[in-house]
Formats: sequence, C-alpha cells, structure tokens
Amino acid sequence: MVSLFSHLQKLNLSGVLDIIPAYCSITIVYDLFLLRKQTSGLAYDFIKDEIEKEIKKVNWKSESRPKALEIPVCYDELLAPDLSSLAKEKKLSVEKIIQKHSNKTYRVHMIGFLPGFAYLAKVDKSISMPRKSKPAVLVKAGSVGIAGEQTGIYPLDSPGGWNIIGRTPLQLFSAKRKDPVLLKAGDEVRFTPITLKEFHQLKSKP
Repeated sequence: MVSLFSHLQKLNLSGVLDIIPAYCSITIVYDLFLLRKQTSGLAYDFIKDEIEKEIKKVNWKSESRPKALEIPVCYDELLAPDLSSLAKEKKLSVEKIIQKHSNKTYRVHMIGFLPGFAYLAKVDKSISMPRKSKPAVLVKAGSVGIAGEQTGIYPLDSPGGWNIIGRTPLQLFSAKRKDPVLLKAGDEVRFTPITLKEFHQLKSKP
C-alpha cells in the first residue's frame, strides 16, 4: 500500500482532496461538485478509472527509502500504568517486556483515530495484548501502548483502550509546526529507553 500511496501522492489528480493509507486499503477523498463540472459521467467512475490506470503504472519493487526515526520512551512505572500487569499476564519481567518492545524496528502502517496517531507493527508475539475491555478515561499525550500485535503513541490527551507501557516526551502532533504530524505511513521507528530524569529534561525543551 505504501508504494501505491507514494505514487498517487505525486500525481496531483484533479478533484482529489486527500489520500489516506491504511493496512490493506487507501481512501481517496474527492470534490464531488468539482468533478461533476469537469466530467460528463459520475464522479466516482472518473476517480475509479483514474486510480485503476495508475495502479498499472506502480513499480511495486521500487518503494522509496523509508524515513527512520528513534523515539525516546520512558518505561518508568509512573508513566506506564499497564506495564506491570502486562508483565504479570505474560509471565515476563518488566525488564524483559521493555527489551522486547525496544529491540524491534516498527513500520508505520497508517495514521488514524487521532491526528498523528501512528499504528506500528508488529510487536513480538510474546508481548502482544488485546485492547482493554474498559478503556481509560484519560491517556496522556505521548503514551506508548500495545493493542494486539500493534504498538502506537497517543499524540494528544484522549480516552483510550491500549495497554500503556511508557511515554515519550516528543510531540507527535503540533498545529504550530509547518508539518504538524511527526510520523507518516511508511516511516520506520525504533524506541530508545530513557530514564524518568531524561524524560523530564527532554519534555522541558522547547
């Protein structure tokens, strides 16, 4: 999907307002009224035909080099309300959970749920965990969680049902930045464990 997404992004297709990638699909948002003026048929058929033409042109083997990012994460229990229960459930030490979570390179498969919320996969199967049956009322921005075989980072304060095992001091979303979203589909991410002191030092930087 990332190859097709990258290809479509470069085209500047008439009437297309947004292109949104997911794990196994891509959503095309288009201006219905504009396309009605430009085409004699249905706007949907026009977009469908254009996308089908472009799919044939995609070089699926020449995917662009992904952007690699290191995300600092503090796994201290003060910022990781579900880490101990996850370790108990999996019969692993907290240290082992942290090691398994931070020793992998994850791919950003999609952005959704909240602005800048990146769905990354896959965590080691030994630390995968279903979403909570009862979501938390408040999950703090920067919280790093696990849901199934996915891991993700909450960009904003929000209710949420993921198992929170740490927090990053980085801002995943800021409307003040030229590019408000830090992570994009196709990016690769590694988590770097930091201490609580380091977390507060990085958090205090402008």
